[in-house]
Amino acid sequence: MKYPNFREEKKLWEKKYNIVIGLDESGRGPLAGPVVAAAVVVRQFFDSSELKLSSSGNLLEGWKTKKLRSSKNLIPRKREEIYQSLVKNPHIEWAIGRVSEKVIDRINILEATKLAMERAIKNLERKLKQKTKNNPVQKIRDRGFFAQGCFLIIDGNFGLDLNIPQKSIIKADEKVFSCVVASIIAKVARDRMMLKYHKRYPQYGFDKHKGYPTKFHREMIKKYGLSEIHRKTFRLS
Repeated sequence: MKYPNFREEKKLWEKKYNIVIGLDESGRGPLAGPVVAAAVVVRQFFDSSELKLSSSGNLLEGWKTKKLRSSKNLIPRKREEIYQSLVKNPHIEWAIGRVSEKVIDRINILEATKLAMERAIKNLERKLKQKTKNNPVQKIRDRGFFAQGCFLIIDGNFGLDLNIPQKSIIKADEKVFSCVVASIIAKVARDRMMLKYHKRYPQYGFDKHKGYPTKFHREMIKKYGLSEIHRKTFRLS
């Protein structure tokens, strides 16, 4: 198994792109619930070879010691543990975007995925600007953060209709560090949403399968019919 590295980010940093955003999503395949995307920026103001992922979340450790990998390759407990360190890390900025099942039904899952990524980018931009505005020291330190442009690295084989330079990489969520982080954040964020839906619709077992088409989930659909959060355009039986 290959483990993530900073090769793509470093190449773009060298080209003077100060904001390299890694993008990934969670929830394209489920029969119910939203699709959630995460946009992640890893700051370049440090030596990436020294990154460590500590339990305190102060540093990033693990990408060299084979702990950090795509969310698909992490058990839930480990994924949650790593998530806690990532979202508290001062070297990582992130935001999520969400698109509901109703919009998925209206525009299709691919377009909904793109929309979720665009919303994540917009939320990240808003978050960074707000942080800079409220912190004079950070503003001085990051004054070039917006000036030199932005570049997107997208997990997948599609692009976004945005006036931002971008590159799509298949399986970027296994190879590109910022996309790996995005995959974990998107997955945990969506899982938490589905746990909340489980309290509203306990008969479907969303706490177990998170809306994915398991045998049990399909049996519950046959037994109880569709809930408000099921995707009506998906093959549900």
